[in-house]
This record gives sequence, structure tokens and C-alpha cells, in this order.
Amino acid sequence: MKSTPLPPCSPAPLCLIALALILSLSACAPTVAPPSPTIPAPSSTSPAPSTETPSIVLSPTNPQPPTSDLPATPTPAPPLPSPSAIFPVPPDPNAYTLRAIASGLERPTDLAHAGDGSGRLFIVEQPGRIRLLKDGALLPEPFLDIRDLVGDEANEQGLLGLAFHPAYEANGYFFVNYTDVNGDTVIARYSVASDSDHADPASALTLLHIAQPFVNHNGGDLAFGPDGYLYIGMGDGGGAGDPQGNGQKLTTLLGKLLRIDVNQSAYAIPPDNPFMDRPDALPEIWAYGLRNPWRFSFDRATGDLYMGDVGQNAYEEIDFQPASSRGGENYGWNFMEGNHPYEGNAPAGLVAPIAEYARRNHCAVTGGYVYRGPSLPALNGIYLFGDYCSGQIWALYRAASGWQMTTFLNASFTVSSFGEDEAGELYLLNHRGGAVHQLAAVP
Repeated sequence: MKSTPLPPCSPAPLCLIALALILSLSACAPTVAPPSPTIPAPSSTSPAPSTETPSIVLSPTNPQPPTSDLPATPTPAPPLPSPSAIFPVPPDPNAYTLRAIASGLERPTDLAHAGDGSGRLFIVEQPGRIRLLKDGALLPEPFLDIRDLVGDEANEQGLLGLAFHPAYEANGYFFVNYTDVNGDTVIARYSVASDSDHADPASALTLLHIAQPFVNHNGGDLAFGPDGYLYIGMGDGGGAGDPQGNGQKLTTLLGKLLRIDVNQSAYAIPPDNPFMDRPDALPEIWAYGLRNPWRFSFDRATGDLYMGDVGQNAYEEIDFQPASSRGGENYGWNFMEGNHPYEGNAPAGLVAPIAEYARRNHCAVTGGYVYRGPSLPALNGIYLFGDYCSGQIWALYRAASGWQMTTFLNASFTVSSFGEDEAGELYLLNHRGGAVHQLAAVP
């Protein structure tokens, strides 16, 4: 998404805001910019769906333009294909469908499971509630209601992300990412109540408060990596073209993928974070050069990271980080938009996306998941992602010749997020329609 999955913005301001595309990834800047973000130190209307095949870049090489005055960063390991994940032919889209399993939601933005064996699905609503789908029914009472804390006036603001602690069944901790009434990003921890279908709203512990200079490009995703650390996606703060240069600054958390240790009273910095010992960088940073990483996920089988980063006006991209990475990747924004020069002289060593698509009738990428569920074995190991406005879904996979991307399905609704249940089955959220759909085999 262009900050969250949002509609395309051309030079005109927030083109689709009139159609209330709450999560549009707008590239338009507000008229007035608030002060630069501050970070506390850690304690111990969518266009018609398109069926065209977008421009695709496969197995790109890293650009090697002239160097800049940016500080040197660790050289990431290249994304090497895994022999167990080579696909000789693309998946057959005619074998799959999307089946509605829940409706009546208010602008759903995320879906997660608790990993506690309950089979429940937790659905995030943008205004500030987490709803519970239990035994196939949407419960009338929310799991958590923090609408009084959440600011969602702009289309990319609100309650945006949810992640459950890997030891949730034992400690009851879960984490949310939202914009507060002042428009700033808050990462907070909550605890489940004695009734497992409700959280304790009084248990909030704020881990991070990050000031936002504009109302868009807030990122919003949270996910625990296979290392047990919490990863946080932060957009560049908004404004067309990253006017503050946040994507390339190592002194701000904006435009970054963060990595923190939440197994503390508040949070700590993992000792092997790539900028841990750099006086000119914030230690929470894991990777940088991002515009608006609305949705990212880890392959539960390999630990590889896939990330959908919303583009400016021309290209949407999927970034990749192998499980062997030690962090420090620079994904190129705002030197590059996808594999294309955007502004300035790009330095050597940028990590190019593994796939991109042209905007055309699309608007903002919604990152998805590598399918690992038991129900659709032919999709095992294939990464599925989509476009917010058009509802187009693509399959991305490794072939013998490198990364391949093919059209898969068209959801024909605004795809704000993908979700995964405990078994690895995949779900799509209809943002404007307020519904949840499960990817299933054609009967």
C-alpha cells in the first residue's frame, strides 16, 4: 500500500480519498508538515479491476551507480534459490477461488492468529478494534477496543497491525501498531484478560512512540521473526518523494524495518542488530531505504522475509531478505523506485526487488505470504500478494531460471491485507466491503 494499502495518488492530492480508500497508499503530501519525528530511547474508491499482466522484473541484479556520502553498511547475503522451492510450472489459477467467511467488519486492516491452538482468527478494524472470529462466527464483542486512543481521520491512519508473542499461550502478550489522536505511531503491548476472548485494555505498555511528519506512509505491520524478535515496518513519514530524505537517514526510524527484543520489561536492542555499534545510526534499525512497507511476512518454512513496499507513482515492488541475512540492507528508496532511478545518484550495494509491477490500473502493493498450508499442496512454497485497488493477486515463485511472477486471481475488491491462520491457510481482507475471504480450492 502506499502507506497502507491505498489507491494511487498522482500529482493530485489523495486521489481516492473521496471514495474513502482508507488505506490508500497515497503519494501526495499535505500542505503543512509538522515537526520532524522524535523517538524515545528504549528502556533496559478503487479503479476497475485489471486483468492485464504488469511489467515484471525477474532476478534483477543490484544497480551499481556512483557512490554517495552515505555511511557504509553491511553487505547482505544474496537471495539464493532454495532447491526445495523450485517450481517448473506456474500454479493453475482456475483451480482456486476466494470463499467469504466473515462480513460486517469496519474497514479491516489485518488478520492474525494467536498460535495457541484455539483456531481463532483476530481481525483488526482500522478505527481501533480487534474482532474475533471463533468457530466460524464473528463474536459481537471485540477482543480489544481502543478507539479512544486511535486516530484514523486520514486514510492511512488507524489501528494498522497486530502480532502475537510466540509464547502467547504462556504469557498472554500481543502487540499493536496504531496512529494515535495526534497522528503519531504507537507500538504497544497488551495482555489477554482472564477471559481468553477478551484483552485487558488497562494492560497497555507503550514500547515506541514515533512522531509522524505527515498523515500518510505510516507503515503499520508487525511480525515476529523466526529469531523471536519483533519486526516493525515504518514508512518514510509521508509527503511525495520523501521530502525529508527519511528513507536513507539512519538517524530516524522512518523508512525502515525495525527489529527489537520485547522479552524485557519494555524492549531491548538485539545485540546483533547491524547498527548496534554505530554512533551515527539508531540501533533499532534492521534495514532501510523503504517507502512504505505496508505488509511483510516470514516464510514459516524457510525463515525468508518477503516485503511489499509501496511505490511513488510508477512501480510497486516486492523485496526479499534471506533467512541468512544479518541485516543492514538498503532497499533503495528514494534513489530508486522499484528497479528504476527516482532521485539522485544511487550508491553501490542497493538491494533490488525480486519483482515489481507497473501502476497502470493498479495503485498500491499489499504484501502477502508464502503458502504453507495443508489444503492446497500445489501452492506450497509460492508467495501470493496483491494490489489494493485493483484486487489483482499474483503468484511469485522460484523457477530454475530465477524468480517468476504470474497473474493468479482477481479478488475484485480492495485488498487491504492477507492473513495466515495457525495451520498456514491464507485469507484476504476486503477493506471497503468489510469482509474476510479464504483462499480455497474450486469444489
